[in-house]
Amino acid sequence: MLARLQACLVCAALAAAAAWSAWAWQRGLPLWAGLGGLLLTLAPHAPVLALEFLLLALLGRDAQAPHAGVAALIRAWGGEVLAGWRVFGWRQPFAAGRQADVPGRPGQTGVLLIHGLLCNRGVWSPWLIRLRQAGVPCVALTLAPVFGRIETGLPAIEAAVARLQRETGQPPLLVGHSMGGLVARAWLAAQPDAAAADARVRGVVTVGAPHQGSWLARWAWSANARQMRPGSAWLAALAAQESAARRALFTCFYGHADNLVFPAGNATLAGADNRHLPGVAHLQMLFVPAVLAEVLRRVAPDPPAPSPGAIMN
Repeated sequence: MLARLQACLVCAALAAAAAWSAWAWQRGLPLWAGLGGLLLTLAPHAPVLALEFLLLALLGRDAQAPHAGVAALIRAWGGEVLAGWRVFGWRQPFAAGRQADVPGRPGQTGVLLIHGLLCNRGVWSPWLIRLRQAGVPCVALTLAPVFGRIETGLPAIEAAVARLQRETGQPPLLVGHSMGGLVARAWLAAQPDAAAADARVRGVVTVGAPHQGSWLARWAWSANARQMRPGSAWLAALAAQESAARRALFTCFYGHADNLVFPAGNATLAGADNRHLPGVAHLQMLFVPAVLAEVLRRVAPDPPAPSPGAIMN
């Protein structure tokens, strides 16, 4: 459903770009025809992202992270526009099934990739390529329904964890982006035996996950987004079920330029290994090599490390 919706939005943007270009060209405005068509094609989401970054600048100050300056936020906005076009304009609507899961062999450690709100498995396409190259078994899910409660994704997590355990004989590493980090926590909390649940995973890596909610979620209407409001009863109940030993399983990446989860400290967990990613926006965090390097470190003794100066595309 989500892929079809996003494909329709892409087609609508292309139609709008064509209509604008034709209109401007007929009126003798070739420069405006080209520029307007290009913007409508490549960056129709740029104004929405600009509003998110403005709210971040005004309301996102946090003692747990250094303040992001104007230049850093502008760079992060540009990176997020590009990342959004790649993910929402191509990978999710048209190529979500192009990269297959990587099957495991006994003795390996697998990786379960859990996407966030308004995403599907297509967001993990670069990860699936890199993990396959590294010989790491992995499963990338598409959770449904898109706007249901977070708990509706738990059966899919259970099936994927069981599959990776069956193939490898080892507990997998869970990686959750945005809401996917909360899905991972909710799955652990739903297990009847806490100690046995913790033993079923190598660990959990979250990337921009709203562990303590997000300011923007207070305006949300969907069931899962309402659960991510700061101070929600659902988040409080989830935190109350977690021991110090469970929190120690987590590595949480967060950033002061995250345009969706702010204040920045809301993406951290007390007792976890919290790591700051400076100057990187919410979706763009997934493509910072340090994140993939940490995942590889957690599943292999001597993982290959990508260059820290580049961003995966």
